[in-house]
Amino acid sequence: MDLIVEPAAWARWDARRMRCALGRAGIRVGKTEGDGTTPAGAFVMRRALYRADRGAPPPTTRLPVTPIVAADGWCDDPAAAAYNRPVTLPYRARAEPLWRADRLYDLVVVLGYNDDPVIAGAGSAIFLHVASPDYAPTEGCVALAPDDLRRVLAEADAASRVVVNPG
Repeated sequence: MDLIVEPAAWARWDARRMRCALGRAGIRVGKTEGDGTTPAGAFVMRRALYRADRGAPPPTTRLPVTPIVAADGWCDDPAAAAYNRPVTLPYRARAEPLWRADRLYDLVVVLGYNDDPVIAGAGSAIFLHVASPDYAPTEGCVALAPDDLRRVLAEADAASRVVVNPG
């Protein structure tokens, strides 16, 4: 099953319609690093990451699940060999911490965007993650309410994708 994302910040999972947050600069074909857009396309759900220390149980899903630890990061430096890959912090190049105080990464789905092969500068750390309470724009990810994200994960499998329609 696919999560279909519409430009008007709504997503559909089977018959369910859910509010979502998208990149601050909208949806774009041809995303580049740091442009604030959510890339258009269809991206497989690779695996789920979660904060075990926050008290919520691991998500129920058929995807691989890994707890996030304080040293987990994601390289977003196009000049680094580990660009768009997980890294251990501190890391010698620029990297985004996955262990965040704001709870947005309490539950994260790693999407198959720019990862096979990785193209430097084409965008990194494109996730499906928890939305802020006011659904503020993301830096390029797709974000859902925590309960909606858990519902999607409960039915997701290795063939499930996030499909972002450009409009």
